[in-house]
Amino acid sequence: MSRRKKGNPVHGWVILDKPLNMTSTQAVGAIRRAFNAQKAGHAGTLDPLATGILPIALGEATKTVPYAVDGEKAYRFTVRWGAETTTDDTEGPVTNASETRPTRAAIEALLPQFHGEVSQVPPAFSAIKIAGERAYDLARDGEEVILAARTVVIERLALVDQPDDATSVFEAECGKGTYVRALARDMGRLLGCFGHVIALRRTRVGPFEEANAVTLEAIQAAAQSDDPNATDKILEPVELALADLPELLVSQSDAASLARGQSVLIRGRDAPILEGPAFATSKGRLIALGELDKGALHPTRVFNLG
Repeated sequence: MSRRKKGNPVHGWVILDKPLNMTSTQAVGAIRRAFNAQKAGHAGTLDPLATGILPIALGEATKTVPYAVDGEKAYRFTVRWGAETTTDDTEGPVTNASETRPTRAAIEALLPQFHGEVSQVPPAFSAIKIAGERAYDLARDGEEVILAARTVVIERLALVDQPDDATSVFEAECGKGTYVRALARDMGRLLGCFGHVIALRRTRVGPFEEANAVTLEAIQAAAQSDDPNATDKILEPVELALADLPELLVSQSDAASLARGQSVLIRGRDAPILEGPAFATSKGRLIALGELDKGALHPTRVFNLG
């Protein structure tokens, strides 16, 4: 006899505006409790010292997390020049210092080097695993952490404010795996002055926009409201994470086949042309996620939103 899952079968996305000094895991736990959801996960870790967009998947939305994680991300961050730290932010002690301060012209001249495909060494204090251990755990234990450089894609990096000669504010749009803290570190080294992040806010993750973000306080207030539908109004649809994929409208009979894990032929003029990942809906209901190949959709994930 199977064990009954704790909580309710809640399905959808919460676009959380994560507060300062909260881990991503703590944030997921708080949202799961607020919705009394059976299952929850997040798309793209945010450091405790970072704020902003943390998409949290509930129920069947967890099946779409990989597509949300792969989405382009946008940040606004502040760099303090003159010091480099072990963590590349304010949490760690200073390891290198300089009296040099970069001019606005020098910073702007450097920025083209951080556009397109860029080789980047992740911070030692990161969630990357080394022989099964998180890099930040090894670093905190005093072990030397050596991470290999990886290629990341930066679509945009702009200097948007210069409050004083020791502080610069940037905006960045980048692909999966890019570390903003490493950007600050590398810019500081190339400018000959060192640097570290003192404030970081994520403003977008793929289709999850800052304009639609909800604070933790607002979510908890909705959970305690007398309105039984208050938390439902916060939920975004499961398919929001799939916004960049083709949507296929299928018949009820094809929907039934997909729900059983069976492939279906895609009808229509463009059917043989389409290839790669896509999702199927029927009468506005998400049915399956799969791969298009030779005019057929082969389901890889089936959704049970009942």
